Amino acid sequence: MPSFYAHSSERSDRLDWQLLADHLSAVGSLAASFAAAFSAEELARVAGLLHDLGKYTEEFQLRLNGDYGRVDHSTWGARIACERYGPLGKLMAYGIAGHHAGLANGRDPGERAALNDRLRVELPSLLSAWHDEIELPAENSLTPPAGFRACQGRGQFQLAFLARMIFSCLVDGDFLDTEAYYHRIEKRKALRGGPHPSLMELRSRLDGYLGQFKANSAVNQLRSEILGEVRDRAQLAPGLFSLTVPTGGGKTLASLAFALDHAITHGLRRLVFVIPFTSIVEQNAAVFRQALGDLGDAVLEHHSAFVDDKSKSLQSREKICLAMENWDAPIVVTTAVQFFESLFAARPSACRKLHNIASSVVVLDEAQTLPLKLLRPCVAALDELALNYKVSAVLCTATQPALEAPDFIGGLQNVRELAPEPGKLFAALKRVQVRHVGSLSDDALASQLVERDQVLCIVNNRRHARALYEAIAECTGARHLTTLMCAKHRSQVLAEVRVLLMEGKPCRLVATSLIEAGVDVDFPAVLRAEAGLDSIAQAAGRCNREGKRSSADSDVLIFATENSDWAPPAELKQFAQAAREVLRQHGEDPLGLDAIQRYFRLLYWQKGPQELDAHNLLGQIEDGKLDGLPFEMLASKFRMIDSVQMPVIVPLPGDDEVLSALDELEFAEGCAGIARRLQPYLVQVPRQAYTALQQAGAIQAVSEKRYGEQFLVLVNPDLYHPRFGLHWDNPAFISSERLFW
Repeated sequence: MPSFYAHSSERSDRLDWQLLADHLSAVGSLAASFAAAFSAEELARVAGLLHDLGKYTEEFQLRLNGDYGRVDHSTWGARIACERYGPLGKLMAYGIAGHHAGLANGRDPGERAALNDRLRVELPSLLSAWHDEIELPAENSLTPPAGFRACQGRGQFQLAFLARMIFSCLVDGDFLDTEAYYHRIEKRKALRGGPHPSLMELRSRLDGYLGQFKANSAVNQLRSEILGEVRDRAQLAPGLFSLTVPTGGGKTLASLAFALDHAITHGLRRLVFVIPFTSIVEQNAAVFRQALGDLGDAVLEHHSAFVDDKSKSLQSREKICLAMENWDAPIVVTTAVQFFESLFAARPSACRKLHNIASSVVVLDEAQTLPLKLLRPCVAALDELALNYKVSAVLCTATQPALEAPDFIGGLQNVRELAPEPGKLFAALKRVQVRHVGSLSDDALASQLVERDQVLCIVNNRRHARALYEAIAECTGARHLTTLMCAKHRSQVLAEVRVLLMEGKPCRLVATSLIEAGVDVDFPAVLRAEAGLDSIAQAAGRCNREGKRSSADSDVLIFATENSDWAPPAELKQFAQAAREVLRQHGEDPLGLDAIQRYFRLLYWQKGPQELDAHNLLGQIEDGKLDGLPFEMLASKFRMIDSVQMPVIVPLPGDDEVLSALDELEFAEGCAGIARRLQPYLVQVPRQAYTALQQAGAIQAVSEKRYGEQFLVLVNPDLYHPRFGLHWDNPAFISSERLFW
């Protein structure tokens, strides 16, 4: 009986080729083990057994010898799944057919052929040997995951979610088995390190760290009380929670402590912290590492998705060169963009990690920053994770959005507050006075900064920030912070700022809103361009943060800009308008709980339910039914940021780490670890600027034959300024920019 193979090496005697039956069995077992977290083991195992069934053809076996061209080996498994297992088989078929190129729409073709069209195409004859080597469950014997709970009016959304989760298990299992096979051939160690520390170990370290703190001030006493009461609530049953604590109340460590306690109590596997801004990911990860001690790779930062080349199918060795993450660390710190876009993604590289979200604590930091145009789909995804994937989700913010039903259509239910008496906390932690000072010209704004020794000014776009910084650049202590700096550079600037503030020296910092979410700085005065009330509250959290000054001496001044060049987009204008109305009605306490709740209800009412799902994603999923789930459409339309951003690697002068990582790329068998090391050196730029930089030869691909354009490095150092980061001289690109974080 001839042997059938899944993967080949260069050896002509085939002694080290991977047997197809072994690969299918291994992927099925891995996928099943991943799906155990949401009780879908058998569905995932069958998907693994069927994913490469089309390799049981003479044509594919000839291809392994180099004697045949491209062969469709994914569709046969999808077809068999549909024939044997009915609706559940169709659900699996999306992932089986798309395990290389990605999930397709059910009916409407896009970049990929629709699944229904693929199921009807003529395929190479399937050899009968597969019956002898693969044992499948009996026909129509598969059942939905145990305990799966249906949500009225959201049935197709739930099926699409399940299909994507099974797809995640399949592609991660396929990736890992393929990686293991090729590394074994090369006699190299797998790129993964040793076992991760347990959550119990991490909690022990955290307890030791927290034990060093002393409640030696009113603020620290309150933080200690908040921490204790939040931890006491970790015994509550898994589900949906809110943590409503004013800025400066210690939310970061309180949420970490709750998440560890809650996960250990209820047998959950990991913690996922979802941060609104890339710039804050590395800061929060650093706080966690400091609190948890030196425990290797316990904390994984994953915030920037390197571009995988869509022109290449993920075949064999190419598959292990893609910068894909599977989030298998105990603590993952990622961005809202990465988290939510992955939950609606179609490509294997984006979906691979999803199964590791199941049976976890997900802390959504600054929940109010979710984009309004996608708010209802985001809420539906959070609700589904809690309902059927054993996730405890914590909405953690000082400005809690009004996302609960019935006020919010399709909203969350049974959300439990973790903080003790939030209203009293806000009154106790009131440390600033907020005033609107009318319109300011650029000259007047610059004068305000010059006249104050220590002041933070936050504006609404990067062009304005740069112009304002250049106007005061000669002043002592002038600093600039923008996402056109790489994360490593931003961290250096923030370190300088903290030293200046601590030593009482002049410090005039101009920044965009990236500084508002969790950056631990304490200025005596903050100027904030008009924005939403939540942004104003976050800006206020950078003023008198430690409560060392009286509120009367701690000004948060809101201003409108007179310069039309800095006009914000229409959506931000709407936020500012709603904030102005609430500020008029709550002048005595504009940042209190009542004012915040009124602001969000007003904002959501003004938008209406249609604008909170601007692309009608939820409606299109339901309309498509199982036969027409629109996976590719969802992935293309669900974009947290409208403009496509492309990553550029910036080698900072004198930084050997980035140069070492780039050198290693050329010979690496897998690059996920190297990609993680490069993340602190990334700057995300608009597609138009990226193309211009590429055409000018200012950026070049590293090992392009291996990675395509995944890794583009800046080779013209003149385009990276030590004060304002990456820049390009063509004003057309600068003026077209509309980025506001």
